Amino acid sequence: MKNKLIFRNLLAYIFAIILVVSLPLQIVGAAAPATLSYGSKGEDVPDVQYRLKILGYFMNDEVTDFYGKMTEDAVKRFQKDYGLQSDGIAGKQTWKTLKKVSVSEHELNLLARIIFAESRGEPFKGQVAVGAVVMNRLASSQFPNTLKGIIEQPGAFTAVDDGQYKLKPDSTAYKAAVEAVAGNDPTNGALYYFNPKTATSSWIWTREQIVQIGNHIFAI
Repeated sequence: MKNKLIFRNLLAYIFAIILVVSLPLQIVGAAAPATLSYGSKGEDVPDVQYRLKILGYFMNDEVTDFYGKMTEDAVKRFQKDYGLQSDGIAGKQTWKTLKKVSVSEHELNLLARIIFAESRGEPFKGQVAVGAVVMNRLASSQFPNTLKGIIEQPGAFTAVDDGQYKLKPDSTAYKAAVEAVAGNDPTNGALYYFNPKTATSSWIWTREQIVQIGNHIFAI
């Protein structure tokens, strides 16, 4: 019986190894962007260009799949501003930092959706402020390490729980999202916000309040 159990476990292990090896490369490596340098091509190139474009470093009108001089220079400027080795190579540390302060195209859509769902009807500054809270959480170790994880964290945002998050955002929400990603933070570092007229949580009132913008109080 013992030998049969060992044999069965061995077969399961071998099958698991075969399954991983046979997976398409894009699935296996999806969570780990490639190290990029001058001359690189591939699906990670437009992602790094898009993130740099949102932050104001990549000035080309269109993103491409070629890592040329313009991309290299943009990476160098980003690295210099964020205290990294300014070599123009998008390696592990550069990617890690870039993902903490920027978003992909898909993530920008998610950010615009939560801004629209949570703060449509608020002044533009208030919509930027909601986006800034999401970006501040992304930079904090207290929250999930992806923008999607932050937005869809259970209980984090009322609009996700009640379904308003599924609404299509308008152009103002996208504009506010871009402003927030670019570093515009009217909240001065807030990690939370609430409407004092409708808040039902006693806990939120214990947070240190920073500023009120529109109908929302922003706090840390």
